[in-house]
Amino acid sequence: MLRIYQNTYRRTARKAVVYSTKVVCCNHSTLCNITMQSRRKGAGGQWEQHHSRNHEHYLLAGNQARGWTIPPHSRGYGMFVVRILKGALKLRYLVLGGAIGGGVSLSKKYEDWKEGLPDMKWLEDALPQSERWSQFSRNLIEVGSVVKNAIDIDPRLKQLGEDKLSEWRSWFDNRLDDALEAADYQGNQIVETKEDIKSKATVAALGIPVDESRKKYEKLQSQVETLQTEIMNVQIKYQKELEKMEKENRELRQQYLILKTNKKTTAKRIKKSLIDMYSEVLDELSGYDTGYTMADHLPRVVVVGDQSSGKTSVLESIAKARIFPRGSGEMMTRAPVKVTLAEGPYHVAQFRDTDREYDLTKESDLADLRREVEFRMRASVRGGKTVSNEVIAMTVKGPGLQRMVLVDLPGIISTMTVDMASDTKDSIHQMTKHYMSNPNAIILCIQDGSVDAERSNVTDLVMQCDPLGRRTIFVLTKVDLAEELADPERIRKILSGKLFPMKALGYYAVVTGRGRKDDSIEAIRQYEEDFFKNSKLFHRRGVIMPHQVTSRNLSLAVSDRFWKMVRETIEQQADAFKATRFNLETEWKNNFPRLRESGRDELFDKAKGEILDEVVTLSQISAKKWDDALTTKLWEKLSNYVFENIYLPAAQSDSFNTMVDIKLRQWAEQALPAKSVEAGWEALQQEFISLMERAKKAHDHDDVFDQLKAAVVDEAIRRHSWEDKAIDMLRVIQLNTLEDRFVHDKTEWDQAVKFLENSVNAKLAQTEETLAQMFGPGPWTRFAQWKSLTPDQQKRRSVKGELDKILKNDSKHLPSLSYDELTTVRKNLQRDNVEVDTDYIRQTWFPVYRKHFLQQALQRAKDCRKAYYLYTQQGSECEVSCSDVVLFWRIQQVIKVTGNALRQQVINREARRLDKEIKAVLDEFSEDEERKAQLLTGKRVQLAEELIKVRQIQEKLEEFINSLNQEK
Repeated sequence: MLRIYQNTYRRTARKAVVYSTKVVCCNHSTLCNITMQSRRKGAGGQWEQHHSRNHEHYLLAGNQARGWTIPPHSRGYGMFVVRILKGALKLRYLVLGGAIGGGVSLSKKYEDWKEGLPDMKWLEDALPQSERWSQFSRNLIEVGSVVKNAIDIDPRLKQLGEDKLSEWRSWFDNRLDDALEAADYQGNQIVETKEDIKSKATVAALGIPVDESRKKYEKLQSQVETLQTEIMNVQIKYQKELEKMEKENRELRQQYLILKTNKKTTAKRIKKSLIDMYSEVLDELSGYDTGYTMADHLPRVVVVGDQSSGKTSVLESIAKARIFPRGSGEMMTRAPVKVTLAEGPYHVAQFRDTDREYDLTKESDLADLRREVEFRMRASVRGGKTVSNEVIAMTVKGPGLQRMVLVDLPGIISTMTVDMASDTKDSIHQMTKHYMSNPNAIILCIQDGSVDAERSNVTDLVMQCDPLGRRTIFVLTKVDLAEELADPERIRKILSGKLFPMKALGYYAVVTGRGRKDDSIEAIRQYEEDFFKNSKLFHRRGVIMPHQVTSRNLSLAVSDRFWKMVRETIEQQADAFKATRFNLETEWKNNFPRLRESGRDELFDKAKGEILDEVVTLSQISAKKWDDALTTKLWEKLSNYVFENIYLPAAQSDSFNTMVDIKLRQWAEQALPAKSVEAGWEALQQEFISLMERAKKAHDHDDVFDQLKAAVVDEAIRRHSWEDKAIDMLRVIQLNTLEDRFVHDKTEWDQAVKFLENSVNAKLAQTEETLAQMFGPGPWTRFAQWKSLTPDQQKRRSVKGELDKILKNDSKHLPSLSYDELTTVRKNLQRDNVEVDTDYIRQTWFPVYRKHFLQQALQRAKDCRKAYYLYTQQGSECEVSCSDVVLFWRIQQVIKVTGNALRQQVINREARRLDKEIKAVLDEFSEDEERKAQLLTGKRVQLAEELIKVRQIQEKLEEFINSLNQEK
């Protein structure tokens, strides 16, 4: 092979072209100078061979050259040039040629890009020059200054505007004050006070009737309550997210420390105090006892009393901190509050389910703690209830605190208010009895000393649960007020146990405050000490013994009794749980010998993994399968509209194609995109559900997950919605596709004919089913199955016979019957003694004509099978009418492009968005214990859950007993 290196041309006198060509032989890397002559005449190419020393060169002469001749002297000259210029010219020409070629190519690309830019010269004509812009802005500034100096506002107008503004402001302030008063309005009766008279006067001054203002107040109050509920729900959700983030933060911190040290670290076992261990056992039992029948008989101190008797104040005095919210006559304790008191170096409080510690020596932390307690109480109340059985657990540690576990219950009420639930009184009674019925519970009975003893409700309940008083401690509160109001002899009888029929282990008198909300515990305790030192009733007259007064002595007595009860009963409770564990394990082995004890949390995690695996499988479905599913679903959604609103109306008009164009464009601009998105969403849903159903048929399928999986999928599908911009994108694609009105090749024509035939056959089958129901079974069916026609079916058959005659005489009949035809049918039927009205005839005509029309359409489709080439030559004037085929071809193309667009959206966007929705639903379900209990049910789950719980309680009890024996 040769490469042309340099060409020179010259023309001789005989009009022959002489080529002096320098070529490089690829085989020998030598440069040869070859002079070639070509005459104009001659056609066809030929190979000329020449020899130079030990190599051969092959030259191909073109169609224009007859032959090449290379003189001998040129060959020698060429070899001479090769020897001289071999090293000097080769590299230079290569670099130069590459540079020139690259420059030409780059220049061409730049010119093409430049030509593709839009013409922006019109902006130069439309926009003014920069100098004109500058002059215009200067002139505008000057005009503004002139106008400002020339126009002066009248001071009277200015003063009038300010007066009007102040009037409006005062009016708005008055309305705002009235709205705030309305929000504070509660109760059904209105007491005429000075404030009420002032409020009514304000309302009357505004020109608003009292009844109307009251309605507005009530409406505003309901809105405030709704907003409070919404805020509470948002706060609950925020709290859950915060706790979740704190948990993740702790896990990440541990992982970081492990990676940083690059060592295997073992968690240091922190030695827990006895009271902490005992509190953990009670926490386990509280969750266990609510779902199962196993009795919880472990000791604890139950604080009971009438509402506003000072229960919470006594508990705060024992805990040495004001940790509960306050209310003026309002029920504040709405749920049981379990407080574990323990001795520690710092005075702190902490909830069981959080890691935050509240410093009880700081007022800001105390305020946060009280708000959190109130929030948890309100959040625990659901379903329109006033009180809840959900336990709020906290631990309080501090110097000098007595170790014990106390449970503060809602106060017992005798009368309910309108804002309480109807069962509030009974719920509080049942809750109080439930806690006091524990045979090992210590009852701390609180009695208000400032009210008459006969008004007490709690003493009767305590006497019912502990008639002998072996585990009851009586506490008389507010004795500073009792000193001023009560008879000393009466107080002495109360504290000696001679006034009430109930019995108690001990009787104590305490002072829980001076009625001030801002007093600290230290101030209250100091006031209590001073009162008992200086009181005439308690100190000088010797009504009671010194050890029966002050919160400190009460705390010591309760703690001593609590631990004595614990040591007496803990072994018995541990043995009971050990026996329960053995029975449950035996039952599990008998019923589920090959399965491990998996609780709800473990089962939920397993179900979560299987659901996410199915989501991954959804993204691996092939494009062809998506196309088939989307096409089928699209035609299922669109077929009825195509026949009823496009095909049949167009067939009734004189200009079929014009009507089709109008109907198709209206369809594509309005209903088609939305229906397409709906079809795509249903196809995605159907595919995902089918994957879940196929997973059920696997050999290792566990049906315990079925209900949970179905709930997760339903919730995710309910939340998921298609992207809004998809409708606009589909509208553009569909409109562009419908603009094409010409079938391009025979293959598409055959597909359109087949599509038309299948669609018409499906509609024809539906019409025949309607006719069968209307006219009854045929002769053979009646004979074989012993069936007969109803009177209405016989009448329909008579009408059908007359209608068939009309269609037989006029095969191209219009879809509706004329008045004359209706009259003729009626008269013909009257001759046969069949009486029908015109509406009855029209009802029968509709399916009969529908069948006739579809049969004709099917025949036209058969005629058009081989009419494609005739259609391409004659177009719309074709002898065989094939407009139906063209219509269904256009619809088929729309379905194809729509299915393709939906498939891309499903694969690229919607499947991923559905995955996110499912993960969000799973995260929510994992935090909702009630929902997990509803969705993961059955004997197997309940037995496993109970066995796990009993095992945990029994292990914690054994650990506590070992530590308790060591302390002895």
